[in-house]
Amino acid sequence: MSDVLVDIGMSLDGFIAGPNASPQNALGDEGHRIHQWMDNIEGWRERQGRSGGETNTDDEVVREYFTRVGAYVMGRRMFDEGEKGWPNPPPFQAPVFILTHESREPWKRQGGTTFTFVTDGIESALEQATAAAGEKDVKIAGGANVVRQFLEVGLIDELQIHLAPVLLGDGVRLFDHTSSEPIELDITRVIDSPKVTHLGYLVITEK
Repeated sequence: MSDVLVDIGMSLDGFIAGPNASPQNALGDEGHRIHQWMDNIEGWRERQGRSGGETNTDDEVVREYFTRVGAYVMGRRMFDEGEKGWPNPPPFQAPVFILTHESREPWKRQGGTTFTFVTDGIESALEQATAAAGEKDVKIAGGANVVRQFLEVGLIDELQIHLAPVLLGDGVRLFDHTSSEPIELDITRVIDSPKVTHLGYLVITEK
């Protein structure tokens, strides 16, 4: 059975995007700094259709993540921010299920990525993504509100945070407005490099 994971970048002060995020300002003001560690990683550059790049610990983490994920779930706002900026083929190269209130025909791109728009809730999106992923895992890609919805109903198995040594001061926090019920985590690994610290947790639930 597929595991459901969150794999997300975060600033040292807890933001996953800067303020004023919009389709014209993806990731918000200065939000791109959270992901700068990926800019020259070979495995990420390959997903962007670019050559070259570094092969190091960070590259191993990126390749591991892409290898294990067979489908994605994301919110409509995140999709809207990326729709114009993602290359063709997009970096996902797997089915992506968009949570939305407005129906839309599937959007097929090169490399195996089809964006499917789901209007009947997170459980339906996860069911479709799990079926599409086969033996691989499902990633809840974001944004923050979508991640919190899945966490609060116990549907996340694993949480990976790539903690960037930057301070944004404002923006979108991942864990704002979470449920009053405690969420238990077991740390599974800490991988550090000069540009980022990779933190892995199991989410303890009573499934």
